[in-house]
Amino acid sequence: MKNPTELKNKVVLISGGGGALGGAVASFMAQKGARVVIIGRTEKSIKEKEDQINNSGGLALGLVADVLSQTDLEQTRDKILAKWGSIDILINAAGGNKPGATIGPDQTIFDLSIDHFNQVTALNLNGTVLPSLVFGAVMKSQGAGAIINFSSMAVNRVLTRVAGYSASKAAMENFTRWMAVEVAMKFGESIRVNAIAPGFFIGDQNRDLLLNEDGTPTDRGQTIIRNTPMGRFGEADEINGAVEFLSTSASKFVTGIVIPIDGGFSAFSGV
Repeated sequence: MKNPTELKNKVVLISGGGGALGGAVASFMAQKGARVVIIGRTEKSIKEKEDQINNSGGLALGLVADVLSQTDLEQTRDKILAKWGSIDILINAAGGNKPGATIGPDQTIFDLSIDHFNQVTALNLNGTVLPSLVFGAVMKSQGAGAIINFSSMAVNRVLTRVAGYSASKAAMENFTRWMAVEVAMKFGESIRVNAIAPGFFIGDQNRDLLLNEDGTPTDRGQTIIRNTPMGRFGEADEINGAVEFLSTSASKFVTGIVIPIDGGFSAFSGV
């Protein structure tokens, strides 16, 4: 990194910061000296991560907020600005899936629940768009900022079963590029919008899908590992380097891109 202390005292806001990947990023940013704000709907996980960072010598603020509520986000914005005066980096890590938007082994596309599909789309697309608008407007006023969204391997490769998740993440990735172009052309080069696309990491949402009770890979997990040239699942802290790069001046001429962090999964043809 050009300046290893560049993140010191930066205000970093992470949605979904109580989850496996968002939580790993939150801890990493705090270790780099950033002031970390964690938002999410579950008070318990937000509080646990806040306490973990603060008890480890970092500086964190946990706030309960729904990424689909503009009122929640605006109140969160006001609290952050009152406490720390800026919002320098936004990391949109919140996302998820619903059973009815997933096609089971004994189902077809025609069993898709449009209600669950809409809920998944709202969370993965609108749950990135709305925070980007609310907190991105602060960056516009400041004249600088970085937004990093969480995409997925489900965008460019057709992964069976996850129909709603794939479609919504693809739309979110398109929005990432669109917003990057829009803000650069109208507000200059100091506001950048990028994304990372994690490969397969074990978290609460996919643990039962990818691992058996004894910790061995399920059939689906084995298929993923066979199609990952590095031959394993990712570790949560392995996304931190890309996030740091996109957060700092090391990437000051980089906007509108998506970085895969996937052990080669997206490069492999399967043969």
